Amino acid sequence: MVAAGRALGARYHDPAMRNPDMLAEKLIGPAEIALIQEHPIARALEDKSGATPAYEAAGTAVMMLIRTKFIDEKFQRAVANGARQAVILGAGFDTRAYRFADILKGVKVFEVDSFATQQYKRRRAETEIGTPPANLTYVSIDFNHDKLADVLTRAGWDPAARTFFTWEGVSMYVAENGVRETLRTIANTAPGNTLVMDYTTQAVLDFMKQFPQFGPSKFLDAWGEPWIFGLPDGKEREFFTELGLEPVELFSIFSPDAIKRYLTAPDGTIVGMPPPDARPKLPEEAQSAAAVMSQKGSSFYTLAELAVPEHS
Repeated sequence: MVAAGRALGARYHDPAMRNPDMLAEKLIGPAEIALIQEHPIARALEDKSGATPAYEAAGTAVMMLIRTKFIDEKFQRAVANGARQAVILGAGFDTRAYRFADILKGVKVFEVDSFATQQYKRRRAETEIGTPPANLTYVSIDFNHDKLADVLTRAGWDPAARTFFTWEGVSMYVAENGVRETLRTIANTAPGNTLVMDYTTQAVLDFMKQFPQFGPSKFLDAWGEPWIFGLPDGKEREFFTELGLEPVELFSIFSPDAIKRYLTAPDGTIVGMPPPDARPKLPEEAQSAAAVMSQKGSSFYTLAELAVPEHS
């Protein structure tokens, strides 16, 4: 579904406003669309007419466009600032090793994911995109049980070399202990290393549990992939600091700043946003719960840039 969202966003008419992952659609063939056929994004990808996609499909494409551009910017900046290793945690159908091949010369790239997901992705990528870059290493892991540092070191990762980590679309699916362990591990790597990840909050999980018909729950629960972890509301910075990471930027993906930065064309047109009349109307009870969530300062979905502090 995530790769499908990137693929749909890469079709926008204005090249400057598209999702930059132009390889995602190569990985989403009929068999992959069949896996997510319950989601409107499957029908949107099959529709070549250019018609406005359904609300959930458009929303997914917008979310992935912002997420991809944000992480791409941080990724490229880290390499320009001297990162010699890139670790992509929960890589899924990530294509950055291919898309950034030119700037990644001399940079080791490690894609870390579950064995089954990784084998599926490798077959698709090698068939549809081509031979993997020579600097790409695949590393299998179970984030709930394996020690990240152990599996990375065995795969050739150098703990002393400057590393950029991404952990995209994973933390909300992992038990709290697994999230904490992964973040502590990164916090104990070389000073100056950076991590970009995304997260949700406990209030959002509570809302989704109470109103499963709204938001991604109705699809994720049916697929056996529910969100199970959210950061404590209003205490995200404290959460990261406690684990040894310094928050550099916390960026709400549906904020006015996100729309301005990533979805607004030079002529003022907002790209990809579903029209207001296409959005489902929340019943009064759900509106009240959403208002309470907002008062707690809970963003539905946030991107975080975090750094391993330089030692004094």
